[in-house]
Amino acid sequence: MRIDIEDLHVAYSGRTVVSGVRLFAAEGEITGLVGPNGSGKSTLLRTVYRHLRPTAGRVLLSGTDLRDLTPVQTARQVAALPQERGDDFELTVREVVAMGRTPYKRAFAGEDATDRDIVARALADVGMHGRTGRRFSELSGGERQRVLLARAFAQDPDVLVLDEPTNHLDMRHQVELLALLRAQRRTTLVSLHDLNAAASVCQRLHVLHEGSVVASGPPREVLTPALLAEVFGVRAVVVDHPLTGDPLIAFDHRSPGTHARSHPTCGTEVAVRQPAREGRGEV
Repeated sequence: MRIDIEDLHVAYSGRTVVSGVRLFAAEGEITGLVGPNGSGKSTLLRTVYRHLRPTAGRVLLSGTDLRDLTPVQTARQVAALPQERGDDFELTVREVVAMGRTPYKRAFAGEDATDRDIVARALADVGMHGRTGRRFSELSGGERQRVLLARAFAQDPDVLVLDEPTNHLDMRHQVELLALLRAQRRTTLVSLHDLNAAASVCQRLHVLHEGSVVASGPPREVLTPALLAEVFGVRAVVVDHPLTGDPLIAFDHRSPGTHARSHPTCGTEVAVRQPAREGRGEV
């Protein structure tokens, strides 16, 4: 299932947060949203999973306007891992993951064999199959993250919308999660702060800055030293990863950031589209 976002505007509290965004996520691919804090990534994702209503523009799922779907139809097609994650569930790990089957159940209907198999597989995928009886509220931040991701998998969606899914995860589980997302082969729209992780796992990146998309394309074409200086305010070079061949960003941690419009390693003008300046912020 393909996602198309057409001329999306989102405003709240009298402030425009996303302005004129156009982007797509191809079927079966992992598409990343990257950008500084406050650039509009979370706001855009919340609109895709219907937590927010746009003031203008459309979100299309394989050509169907999201607004034409019922909540149940949406829940069967789109599963989300938001940044706002509950930590007070007085439920067991298994009960939380089983909530992902709700869109497929009639009121008061119990689990069937298919539900049990899907829940068990989702728990195994995130490495939580041995902790099914533990209370969610007793888990560490990283464990909660994996349980909520398993709930999204148990929803068996066509589309995954993930807002910083590697937050709270240690290095091993970050690597395992990214490998798992590749193996899922679902249409995935994900925001990531870690640009090297984004370059590794995403087939396409959209760079957001001040509520607008300023660059789009494959990671190797998008993550240039010039763009990193202009959008993120850092000095960096981009090399080939010695193990995978993916783009690897080496940051200069000894020098202060720069917003210069040229970079000594490329000597060219920054090739980014200038964003609209109607508003800032990401809530």
